[in-house]
Amino acid sequence: MRNAWREVPPTAGLPLQWSDFNPRQKSPSLAESLAEFLDVASVQLECSGTAALIIALTTLKKSSSRRSVILPAYTCPLVALAVLHCGLTPVLCDLAPGSFDFGVETLERLCNTDVLAIIATHLGGRVCDLDRVMTIAQRHGAFVIEDAAQSLGALWRGRNVGTIGDIGFFSLAAGKGLTLYEGGVLLARDAEIRKALAQTSVDLALFQPLMEWRRTVQLVGYVLFYRPGLLRLAYGLPLRRALRRKQLIVAVGDDFPSSIPLHRVGSFRRNVGARAVARLPAFLEALAMQAAARKQLLQPIAGITVIDDADGARGTWPFFMVLMRTTEARDLALDHLWTAGLGVTRLFIHALPDFPYLQTQLTGADVRNARDVAARMLTISNSPSLSDADFQRICSVLTSVAKSFASSR
Repeated sequence: MRNAWREVPPTAGLPLQWSDFNPRQKSPSLAESLAEFLDVASVQLECSGTAALIIALTTLKKSSSRRSVILPAYTCPLVALAVLHCGLTPVLCDLAPGSFDFGVETLERLCNTDVLAIIATHLGGRVCDLDRVMTIAQRHGAFVIEDAAQSLGALWRGRNVGTIGDIGFFSLAAGKGLTLYEGGVLLARDAEIRKALAQTSVDLALFQPLMEWRRTVQLVGYVLFYRPGLLRLAYGLPLRRALRRKQLIVAVGDDFPSSIPLHRVGSFRRNVGARAVARLPAFLEALAMQAAARKQLLQPIAGITVIDDADGARGTWPFFMVLMRTTEARDLALDHLWTAGLGVTRLFIHALPDFPYLQTQLTGADVRNARDVAARMLTISNSPSLSDADFQRICSVLTSVAKSFASSR
């Protein structure tokens, strides 16, 4: 019988071990290890993926009079907040139907001589179509920034995502492939841009001892609580409370403040990450194998679409992104699964212009495909903590829901 208190993490993050906190366990630096892992000359560490994006945009802004940044209309709200933080203008591009990729014709239409950068997003570990984005960007003289927040280790035609555009960044937040509780990785192909990024970081990200102490305590708490036996306390109970109050934005963690911290990552947390990163390749391979097996169970279910890798891509698998046929079908499935402790949830509650705290700053965009994806998507954890029996339970619910809506048509 399943333990009713057990809570599966909503995303598959590399588990930290207490040995990662042992200062006597020597290892190469985190920056050196990640540069080797990504096969690049160097990377720089920032306090979050959002901070990394702010450093990138601030750096590009210094060398150009362009002030617009194109981003997908369905992505993490922090991306839009980062653009606004930098005094730049977010320009929302609608998605291709039933996809997280840019609608190519829409992207082409939005590009002009004021576009500083296009943010190409590898959403939830899936890899976006970089060829089209880079072709359009080059034609209009815009930079390409790869948002690979949850895609550390993903490949596009044999190359690491985040290393293909002009600038790339990853998140090391809680639940990500590798975590410092909060952290980010920033890199660039061009040596001059790398130098400029490093200088911007020195100028903006000052050392804040109290913030670093807080993050260190949170990292210890992550090791303690990000496991099925205790996660109900840190995640499950707040989730259920928010759902009872119908606070969906709070339930999925989309309630972001407008202020974004910028500070250096301390040596202690860097060293914890440096010890953990050696386990990352094997962990990602295990997730890919588990995802391949479980996709075989999901894909035959009528009435759902599992967002998968395109040809030539090999993404990471923190969770499955599943599109139900209708909003009503998605919501019925969530009625059964969202509070069941099985790692089923929603990704982002809205398309970007529909978040209350962004509505006055993001107006006028026709983003019907992004709204459709937001209205029909749910996610299923690919955590190793989700047993085969529990995954079968999820599949049974999705099958039942799909059949009920098919019979009512």
